[in-house]
Amino acid sequence: MNKTGEIGAVILRLVLGFTFFMHGFDKFQGGIENTAGFFSSLGLPGFMAYIVGGIEVVGGIAVIIGLGTRIISALFAVIMLGAILMVKIGNGFLGGYELDIVLMAVAIYLFFKGNTILSIDSKLPKRSFKTVEEKL
Repeated sequence: MNKTGEIGAVILRLVLGFTFFMHGFDKFQGGIENTAGFFSSLGLPGFMAYIVGGIEVVGGIAVIIGLGTRIISALFAVIMLGAILMVKIGNGFLGGYELDIVLMAVAIYLFFKGNTILSIDSKLPKRSFKTVEEKL
């Protein structure tokens, strides 16, 4: 990928990480028990709020610094899919799940992209298996 594409990927990584960090932080700041109650009202176990909030906070920081970007991005995509299907789908696209779709698309892109410049992942020793991008 050319340098301009790499810079674009870094921007996407930073924005995705910050967005998820802030959403997770808000869950804990506003009282995670409230989020657990909301999850329960959807038929989900309340403890899932702690897991989702934790992934958003810790994962957001990890994605910002570029550590475990592929794994965390996959988790973010699953969280967004769950949010769309469990909460937002009934509201339609506009005013409903359009932001969730965008966040999910960015997460999926970063999952397939793998390491970007200015990330801890790019400084770690290379693994012996090829990235998805190299296989294509």
